[in-house]
Order: sequence, then C-alpha cells, then structure tokens
Amino acid sequence: MRIHWGTIPVYADEYLKIIDITEEVERVVRESDIKEGFVIVYSPKPTSAVAINENDPDLWKDILETYQRLVPVKAEYRHNAKYKGIPSEENAHAHILNTFIGTSVVIPIRNGRLQLGTWQSVLYVELDGFKRRELTVQVVGE
Repeated sequence: MRIHWGTIPVYADEYLKIIDITEEVERVVRESDIKEGFVIVYSPKPTSAVAINENDPDLWKDILETYQRLVPVKAEYRHNAKYKGIPSEENAHAHILNTFIGTSVVIPIRNGRLQLGTWQSVLYVELDGFKRRELTVQVVGE
C-alpha cells in the first residue's frame, strides 16, 4: 500500500461560501499515480467544512440560506461573548455549522478516478470567510 500527501489552497471572498474543489482533488489523485484505493480530503480548521454534493450555484445559495436560518451569524452565542469587539472572532455560528457538515470526506478511487456519482462534486464550505486555508489531501492505495 502506498500513501501520497497533497494540499489544496483555498480562499473564500465571502463570509459564507461554497467552492467546488473536485478538479484540485483529481489533480492530487493523478499526481499520486494510485489507481485503486481512496482519498481523504480534510479541512484542519474548525470554522470550515468539506462535503460532497451537487455543483449547482442555486443549490449552494439554498444551502447557505438554510444554514443562516438554522444557525444565524448574528446571535447571542457564549463563544462570541468572549471576543466582544473583535469581529473576526465572533464566529460561533461557524463552529456550530462545522459540527453539522464535518471536516472531511472519503472518496473511493477506481482505475485512478474518483468514484463520485453523476452529479456529485467535492465542495469546500467556508463558514467564517476572507481567510486563506490549506486543505490536507491523503491518497491511499495501490
């Protein structure tokens, strides 16, 4: 069994944003030359997430609007109270949403290709925007 490590830099130019990173994940898998196995895409930040869903900007707007209804950005959170006056640290909503979505996905690889469904894409979900992040990618297999 072989292991290959890679990274994917991401930057969201909005506070809440979804970015399709499928091509970048495919690039790391190609670089690995692993034909059979799996890939893990992981966000090491607790205010962002990784998911698999459809690449549809209208759906993404629906998802982000639903997140905001469920966990409003501006609300009375104890976490935020610690950082009154420091807007960049008033991000309890992002921590909460991260627990709903998750920090990683695992995708099977077969014949060197991601085994995603017809409409599926790998999505980076920024929950506390305007930050540069680096996702960790691990490809495992033969």
